[in-house]
Amino acid sequence: MYAIIETGGKQYKVSTGDVIQIEKIDGDVNSKVSFDKVLLFSDDSNITFGNPYISGKSVTGTITNQLKDKKIVVYRYKRKSGYHKKNGHRQPHTEVKIESIN
Repeated sequence: MYAIIETGGKQYKVSTGDVIQIEKIDGDVNSKVSFDKVLLFSDDSNITFGNPYISGKSVTGTITNQLKDKKIVVYRYKRKSGYHKKNGHRQPHTEVKIESIN
């Protein structure tokens, strides 16, 4: 049994017990979170598609960690003018353990 959910502008294929990293959502560690935007649901015998979402289906999970990705360097440079600009960026993520598909 699995479902495809949408959160943070991205789609994730999840099943019970999975641990996924998604775009940062508000919440403390060990708090419950529910995803209502279910695009597809599949059990052993049939598949249900949403148009665009399936009403009455949701996925619940627990936030296990709030973390940041590794640093990327953003470097801007214009030749002959002496312009140099160096910035760094660390994208925040949330780690969620999927508890159930309702």
